[in-house]
Amino acid sequence: MIKVREINKAFSNKNILNNISFDISNGDSIAIIGQSGTGKSVLLKHLNGLLRPDSGHVSVDNVLINNVSYNELQTIRKKMAMVFQFGALFDSMNVGDNIALAIQSSTNLSNKKIPNRINKSLDLVELSDIKHLMPSEISGGMKKRVGIARAIAINPEYILYDEPTTGLDPITTDKINQLIKKISEKKKVTSVIVTHDMKTLRFTSNKVIMLHEGNIIFNDKTDMLFKSNDKFIQYFLTGENK
Repeated sequence: MIKVREINKAFSNKNILNNISFDISNGDSIAIIGQSGTGKSVLLKHLNGLLRPDSGHVSVDNVLINNVSYNELQTIRKKMAMVFQFGALFDSMNVGDNIALAIQSSTNLSNKKIPNRINKSLDLVELSDIKHLMPSEISGGMKKRVGIARAIAINPEYILYDEPTTGLDPITTDKINQLIKKISEKKKVTSVIVTHDMKTLRFTSNKVIMLHEGNIIFNDKTDMLFKSNDKFIQYFLTGENK
């Protein structure tokens, strides 16, 4: 379980997150939504200690991660994987080696067993025949799927997705959405998904946190978001300012 309590974050004297508090229960699939620049990705990076709050705290499985040592933080991070917006693959390494590096740095799996783990991860994202290819030889959508394969290869308890469908065509977006849901259900992984895409939101999440100007203005089940009478929420969902 992840608990966020009264965190604040500012950059260059500009408040990004204001007194944010919420819980993520094991097995949840939570979408974080809001306008560009409202702090979604900043909030996501607090959950695995890539950023630390100016005040308040974050705990993962009852361990406060704000002020732990680097080694203690690395132990927590081995429970978590992050899927970055553009895949974040190393261009000098082929697909298989990109995944192998994550396994080596985040697990105690023997070198003998790593190839099988790579194969299983790529099979799950339906890219079983590309491990020898370089990132420059595959499409943007495939890079995102490799990023997901790399994430699941470490058998995490939590996966954090930063805009997993940005820049993708509708068909590829649908494939990524189905993949996120399949991993959540098959692997029993807790998911946190930063997204602008309403189809991704509806299909992959059971709960939603909505940020506006650094504040939480909605924190409830996904279906309740679409029943909200809040004018700003409706404007965000429909693009119509009534």
